[in-house]
Amino acid sequence: MSGPLSAVLVAVPVVVLACQAGGWTARRLGQPPVIGEMAIGILLGPSLLGWLAPGVQHLLLPPAVLPYISVLGNLALLVFLFVIGLELDLGSLRATRRAVASVAAGSILLPLALGAGLALAMYPSLAPDGVHQWPFVLFIATALSITAFPVLARILTDKGLATTLLGTFALACAAADDALAWCLLIAVTSLATAGSPLDALCALALAAALTAALSAARPLVKRTLERAARTSDDLVTVLLVTGLLLAAYATDWIGVHPAIGAFLAGATMPRAVQAVERSAARLHAVVVPVLLPLFFVDIGLHTDVAALQAGQWGWAALVLAVAVTGKWVGAAGAARLTGCDWRWSALMGTLMNCRGITEIVVLSIGLQLGVITTNLFTIMVVMAVATTAATTPLLDRLTRNASDLTAPSPASKPVRVLPENHGAAR
Repeated sequence: MSGPLSAVLVAVPVVVLACQAGGWTARRLGQPPVIGEMAIGILLGPSLLGWLAPGVQHLLLPPAVLPYISVLGNLALLVFLFVIGLELDLGSLRATRRAVASVAAGSILLPLALGAGLALAMYPSLAPDGVHQWPFVLFIATALSITAFPVLARILTDKGLATTLLGTFALACAAADDALAWCLLIAVTSLATAGSPLDALCALALAAALTAALSAARPLVKRTLERAARTSDDLVTVLLVTGLLLAAYATDWIGVHPAIGAFLAGATMPRAVQAVERSAARLHAVVVPVLLPLFFVDIGLHTDVAALQAGQWGWAALVLAVAVTGKWVGAAGAARLTGCDWRWSALMGTLMNCRGITEIVVLSIGLQLGVITTNLFTIMVVMAVATTAATTPLLDRLTRNASDLTAPSPASKPVRVLPENHGAAR
């Protein structure tokens, strides 16, 4: 056998095993596995392997294979975002909605403002040729306001904090943050792909109409899936995959990235349908460990740290400083204003700085749309990895002997947010 298929048959297991090893190493170091997977994707690209041993990289990932790697990785990304949308339960925001709304707004608005200012300064030297100022500025501002809900959930679960008041409050804030960020991203991608402001408004209106249609169809979809479940879970899985791919196609057709359609399909899917949950779990169990690493490698092949010039490292440091400051001050300041103590507020600032795979997805959209250059993409990826990697050690430090943390409470009484034996829960 020769041709692209034989090369793919070698490349896929190499990538999958390497990313599994990276995830295992990251877990041993107290980091979420996605850090190791992202790092492996970068190391297999021109940043290390292509720089030290280009012949080996060409052997493992020949140019003829790269389009197939990209397609498989992006299909896995669509499934992953569908599952993330399915898990995003905005109903959990009701219990502490005022405090959650304040922290989520603070962790979005300040990064947006600081990011817009930074983007205006970067535009003359780092924006791609032919890209208008406003799409560039709005995209950078949106990218700096991202919080990775799935990675944050994994970190809090690994630390035994997901079911504490701290964990539920942080996840509610991250969910609201994610929802707002995706709305902003829809607007930005509409503006970036449109030929005029009127075209952008049309694309945005069509995206809103699609969301409304998916939401309105929820009762019909629920009945259809329940009937399919009486036949087999396989039929439910087929219907879910068909729906998410058609939603992705619809958003691509109206001028918004397909990833947004997959996310919207998951976010508007009926809840409390056990067959849907089982099928989504099956998709996640296969796609995430086997195919999603191909997305990380596709990202890594566009990330060339070695190609950054000396002056661009200064921009990288500034991007990191603005990203951390905007999220930390915005979230921590809002938490403090709602009645949290200083340590709880610091925890909110730390946790909202976790960007993870959500940031990588947003950056890949910007690169595919031509809103950012490869060098700026690399700078932003470095920021995403650094802020995500810093979350776990800072969380450990802030929650050490922290049983006295208090959160906003209607009764204005201290609320215990950590179990007494938290120090052993690792």
